[in-house]
This record gives sequence, C-alpha cells and structure tokens, in this order.
Amino acid sequence: MAQSRSRSNKTDPSPAALQAIRAALLVHYDAHARDLPWRRTRDPYAIWVSEVMLQQTRVDTVLRYYEPFLARFPNAGALAAADEDAVLASWSGLGYYRRARLLHAGVREVVTQYGGRVPEDSAVRRSLPGVGRYTAGAIGSIAFDRPEALVDGNVARVFARLFDIATPLGRADTQARLWSLAEALVPGPRPGALNQALMELGATLCSKAAPGCERCPVARHCQARTHARVGELPVVTKKRPPKPIALVGVVLSTAQRQLLLLRGRAQLFGGLWNLPMTEGRDRDAAAALLETLDIRARLHPKAVADIEHVLTHRRLSVRIFVGELLKFAESRDVKLHDPAQLSKLGVSRLTAKVLAAVVSCDVRCLNSDAS
Repeated sequence: MAQSRSRSNKTDPSPAALQAIRAALLVHYDAHARDLPWRRTRDPYAIWVSEVMLQQTRVDTVLRYYEPFLARFPNAGALAAADEDAVLASWSGLGYYRRARLLHAGVREVVTQYGGRVPEDSAVRRSLPGVGRYTAGAIGSIAFDRPEALVDGNVARVFARLFDIATPLGRADTQARLWSLAEALVPGPRPGALNQALMELGATLCSKAAPGCERCPVARHCQARTHARVGELPVVTKKRPPKPIALVGVVLSTAQRQLLLLRGRAQLFGGLWNLPMTEGRDRDAAAALLETLDIRARLHPKAVADIEHVLTHRRLSVRIFVGELLKFAESRDVKLHDPAQLSKLGVSRLTAKVLAAVVSCDVRCLNSDAS
C-alpha cells in the first residue's frame, strides 16, 4: 500500500510528456472518434443540452433524445419560452429530471440576462443554474475553443491509469489531482477536441472491464500499464445496492375515463406528473393516502398489478390499486388528464409503466365489485 501511495503522489508529468500525450490523443481522436450529433456543432446551446443529457446517462440512450429535443427547442429562446411540462415531457425517460429543470432555469437566465447568447466568460457560465465546473469546461472548450479543463467519469478512469492515481475516486485529494492534470493538459491547439478525445478514450478503449491497451494511443505513457496495475485502477468506492422500498399506487379515473395525476414537488419525481403513491403494501395504505389528499374514491378491493422499478439508489416495488374517482379539489398540482394527451406532459417513467400495466383493465367493471 505504501508503494502505491508513493506512486500516486509523483510530481506532475513534464511539459514534454504532456505534449506527447496531447498530440497522440488528438491524432487518435481524428482517426477514430465516433460520429455523434453533438460533435457536428459548435453551437454553445446545443453543446450545453448534450452535456446535461450525458451526465450519468449512456450515449446510446441520449442519442434517442438529443435530436428530438433540439427539434422541439432549437435555440435558447425556444426552450426559455416553453413551460415546464413541455420540457419534462421531452425529457421523460432520460431520468434525473432535476437536470432538465436546472437546464431550463439556466437557459431562461441566459435569455433574460444575456440576450439568448451563452456567455463566453467561464465565471459567468458557472454562475448559471445547473452549470458546474464540468459543464462550464465542456461548453467553453468545445463551443468557444477556450483552454478550459473538464473531468468526468471517463476522464477520471483514463487519468487514474495513465498517471497511476491509487487514491479512491470521489475523494477530495483525488479530485484535486485529476483537475490539476486536466488543467495541465488542456492548454494548446484544439482544447475542445482534446477534451473530447479524453472522454472518447475512456468510453471506448480505456473501459472499466476490458481496456484495449494494445490499441491505446497513449499506452507507452501509461504508468498503470508499466506497473501491471491497469486492472486495479481506478480505485472505486463500492456502491451500496439500491434500497428496497414498498409502495402502493392508485389509478383513479372518472366516468369519462380521465385520470387523476399529481405533480410531485419532492426531489425523486419533482416537477413530474404522477399517480397518487405512498409507502405501504395494502389497500388500507392506499385508502389512507387518498384520505390524506382529501380525495374520495371507490377502490377495488384487490390489487391489479405489482410493478418493479429500479432507480440509482432505490428499488421500488409498487402494488397498484384502481378505483373510480368521486370527488377531489383541483389545483395547480392536482388535475384530471386525458390519457391520450399524456405524451405532452412530463410523466414519470414509473407512472407510464404502471399505466401500461393496467391499460387493459376495465376500471368501471372492477369498480362494480368495489367496497
């Protein structure tokens, strides 16, 4: 362990080594970069959208959302003018909905404060809602060709192996080291391409499980390879398994087949429309929830479905009850909706999954047996 620690605390690589690494990365990127739609633009707004979508989300998932989102909101003005429901509807399925709300808030500030032009100044960009050090660096380097560093999960993995960083990712000293190296490497021609080359290397050859060291453009500079430690790095703190949570959800409809939905304000599904839902496992929990919400309904005595839904930190097991809605107080966050119009709302994936599971269930027939 002492030997690993001494290696990870080496002095910074020499300027000559950094330039050699930099040149090799750019040559490889030019020859092998994937053709991704956000790499065909220098529009800072479009790059901002892509970087927010790519946070904690796989590229193949983002590919299904990026171009439709830009088609609906082609510029900062269009996104700023949209209401939150429209934005969240276009984001539905990407998860981490707080990203969408912060992007929306940040773009609105750009429109009101800066005439719809994303600021070139890094400090100003970082003052925008939802724009942290990474996002600011991505926009600055790719859109404005400024020597601004970035570190994401892929870059962290590349640097941990390339410079033999043996301290755990996420720790303050490790993060400081990673950013220091990124800032040392980015100055020079084509900083945006350099940053994308680092991310591309981490996403492809320098992968978690099966790194392609024999094809890596910087293999001769890689300290982990030299010390036969590629498989040991980076050091990652073991994640806790998702916490299991038992819930009951209620699908309530009127005689006209309209559905009652509630807009969540908690962090889990904040801003999205959801079914009434609470912790519990039986009909009594469902009835108590409706009483708390001052909603009168006739519930079917038996559950109609059990749904599993896994989030990053939670494993939700949802038992679904259905019923006929009798009375409720409509408000901004409690409304009836036509099921055919749900695609225009920001509806959580869990709610969509529940509705798909009970779509063939005739609620009125079930309610004939309700107590």
